[in-house]
Amino acid sequence: MSMTIDRIGPIDPIQPGKKPGQDSRIVRTEKSDSIDLSSEAVEKGELYQTIELVSTSSDVRMDRVAELKQKINDPSYLNDAIITATADKILDVFGF
Repeated sequence: MSMTIDRIGPIDPIQPGKKPGQDSRIVRTEKSDSIDLSSEAVEKGELYQTIELVSTSSDVRMDRVAELKQKINDPSYLNDAIITATADKILDVFGF
């Protein structure tokens, strides 16, 4: 006794897994990627940008650097007015 099994439907070798009667239209949805950064990561990024800006700057005057180091080491130099003015200049450079 022999048994014959008939195929249920045609098999399309080009589109495996496609079921008969299935819509072949591709529907695309608009998706966007996003990323959230911690405040620590943002601060480190800003610090990295500052270091890169300073290291690529060609206008480093060693005499001025030495003068500023001497002023910073003087305890009477650092006061609220100097700190505020310096912070304002830094913020101006970064556009805040």
